[in-house]
Amino acid sequence: MAAVLEAARLPVKLSDWELWACAAEVIRQHGDSAPLHVAERIGCLAIAGDVAGVQAWKAIAKRVDELSRSPGTTN
Repeated sequence: MAAVLEAARLPVKLSDWELWACAAEVIRQHGDSAPLHVAERIGCLAIAGDVAGVQAWKAIAKRVDELSRSPGTTN
C-alpha cells in the first residue's frame, strides 16, 4: 500500500486515454462502490496536500460517472 501512496505523489500528468483507462479499472475493481472509492482517494490526497493527485482523481471521477451512466454498463 505504501508503494501505491508514493506513486500517487509523482507529479505526472495523465493523458486523456490514461484517465479513461483508470476510470474503467476502478469500475472493474470496485463495481457499484467505485464512486465511493474515488471519493476516498480524493479525500486522502487532499488531506496529504497532493493538489496534482486531487486533480487527477477528480478527472477520473468525472469519467467514472460518465462510464457508469453509459448504456450497456452493469452498474
